[in-house]
Amino acid sequence: MRLIDLVEGDDSQVAQRAISKDTDIVGLTCDSRLVEPGFLFAALAGARADGRAFIPEAMARGAAAVLAPPGTRIETREPPVPLLVDDNPRRRFALMAARFFASQPPTVAAVTGTNGKTSVVSFLRQVWTRLGRQAAGLGTLGISAPGLEVAGSLTTPDPVELHRILADLAGRGVECLAMEASSHGLAQHRLDGVRVAAGAFTNLSRDHLDYHGSMESYLEAKTRLFSDIMGAGGVAVVNADAPYGEAVRAVCAARGHRIITYGARGEDIRLEDAAPLPEGQRLRLTVMGRAHTVTLPLVGAFQAENALCALGLALACGEDAERAVAALEGLDGAPGRGQRIAGHP
Repeated sequence: MRLIDLVEGDDSQVAQRAISKDTDIVGLTCDSRLVEPGFLFAALAGARADGRAFIPEAMARGAAAVLAPPGTRIETREPPVPLLVDDNPRRRFALMAARFFASQPPTVAAVTGTNGKTSVVSFLRQVWTRLGRQAAGLGTLGISAPGLEVAGSLTTPDPVELHRILADLAGRGVECLAMEASSHGLAQHRLDGVRVAAGAFTNLSRDHLDYHGSMESYLEAKTRLFSDIMGAGGVAVVNADAPYGEAVRAVCAARGHRIITYGARGEDIRLEDAAPLPEGQRLRLTVMGRAHTVTLPLVGAFQAENALCALGLALACGEDAERAVAALEGLDGAPGRGQRIAGHP
């Protein structure tokens, strides 16, 4: 792909503009050790090092272009290397990765919150699968898709890896993707460029304040899913019982999103009652004004919350309510999250 196409035809911030139209980019990376001839190197500032310090190494390895913050200078050489400066190079890098890999599954749902992301992603993938969709999940546990299981370590991969995964899943015929959206990933613009159709907020509790500094900053990172990532007029699924739920709803309303709430105080998916059973719980629900009784094969109030969040996302993405509710009865717990390990005879 040409550099001029990666910047969507706007090379006003590119030094050496005359050659940017003819510069071919064969790959992207923010790790100078991974640069190969023809790559664009993103010199990003990190917590431990400034990526600009590695520009000489990247150029020596054959970088065809460099992305960096304003004020960056690079050594002149022949042929010259285009330098793209941007006030927010992390966001620009993610958008370039989205443009470079291009393909994504047609329906993407993302989940953010302190707790529950992994389970909601697993449950939503299972619901979609039971409804006949080619569905995948992406998050802390890795990638789970038809014919593909890859263990993972990061909740939200870096932009290049993320968009490479999205393109690969789309190429495999995945129709629907459920993915986790971590606060770190949102704050660092790793999800920018993902075409999210529906987003969910589970809850917010004191965590990761060593990184975010305050609950206000932590909440702001989470709400980027709704204010910046998801296009205006999307669908937001919000936990009505969560302390910060109203703040999230306000952000969603300002963006023009349709809002689905769930929980004991949910307006669209209301938990009327939960009764324990030997191998799960019986839930009485009101879903979009209709009463349902569901036998959920999972124990714990938190599992019921996560299942209702997954249900909300399925409805947000256009699934039939009757069939989606029925699919909850076949859910398996996410690995390591309240799994059943034994029982009494």
